[in-house]
Amino acid sequence: MRIRLDIAYDGTHFRGWARQPGLRTVQGTLEDGLERILGTPAALTVAGRTDSGVHARGQVAHADLDDAQVARLTETRRGDAASDPLEGLARRMRGVLGAYSDVAVTATGLAPIGFDARFSAVWRRYEYRVADAVTGYDPLERHRTTTVRAGMDVQAMDAAARSLIGLHDFAAYCKPREEATTIRTLLEFDWHRDPEGVLVANLRADAFCHSMVRALVGACVAVGQGRLDVDDVTALRDAGERTSEFTVLAARGLTLMQVGYPDDTELAARAEQTRARRLVD
Repeated sequence: MRIRLDIAYDGTHFRGWARQPGLRTVQGTLEDGLERILGTPAALTVAGRTDSGVHARGQVAHADLDDAQVARLTETRRGDAASDPLEGLARRMRGVLGAYSDVAVTATGLAPIGFDARFSAVWRRYEYRVADAVTGYDPLERHRTTTVRAGMDVQAMDAAARSLIGLHDFAAYCKPREEATTIRTLLEFDWHRDPEGVLVANLRADAFCHSMVRALVGACVAVGQGRLDVDDVTALRDAGERTSEFTVLAARGLTLMQVGYPDDTELAARAEQTRARRLVD
């Protein structure tokens, strides 16, 4: 049985998503919690592996349960006779993780046929928050907002962001990984100020390279400060090489907001297509 888990977490005190020996990670924490409930380990496959300090509001993962785990999960528990045991798993995980945990499973359920949390995804949406001299520093927001000690031109930042939309090689905005493509389709990229005046970037793409979001945001912040012109961000992209013209911003301001999937009838085909493309890449 394959189950889907929707997950949220504050990444401040995690060493990223992926399990690492001796380190506290999101995957390790969740898999340990699942094992307490199921009796044996269940591995999670995630839509996107976030780095140390990156947060998530709409992360998605799946797990494949064997017959013994399904039997244990569906055992009638006192007071749960009328509830769906798969939906109830989210509540049980919250009980295992603690009342004020920095990670939560917000929903669980049976995954549709062909669903793969990673390979069936068609896009990921991120948000990045920046407080500038206009907003000022708010200590209550310090874990999810990066502070820049200068006033910034949000209109110029928005123009620069929108100029980058489309199918391009984003090598200049990625930390390269051996034999991995840096060609991506950036579907949305824009900036606005929220009601408190914080600068918020919205980015959506079919997938993101390592450090791509934080690099794109850093380039736009340089535009907002007047250190780069609007046209410079596309010129740097087209040059195709990493540069020191802007700073890659900290992880603290970045949150994975949502993962998009096709209709249930297209899940398997999408997963197969993505796997084939990754093998070629």
